[in-house]
Amino acid sequence: MAKTLEQERLALEEDERKLQSRRKMLEEKEREQAITLVDRAGLLKLDGKRLGALMDRIKTLGIEAVEKKLAA
Repeated sequence: MAKTLEQERLALEEDERKLQSRRKMLEEKEREQAITLVDRAGLLKLDGKRLGALMDRIKTLGIEAVEKKLAA
């Protein structure tokens, strides 16, 4: 434990910076994993216009609705 309140405050700020950095790294890893899954599904092979239209449709319907339709 820090000796003074100021030292404790500085230690907490440093911990927050480290935690924020770890969160950012995790977000980047999750994003890369998502891109890999999209690539494995073959969606990155679509031309940009077609992929954009597909993503717009998914966004319009909502992910749950799309999953339901695909499961049917």
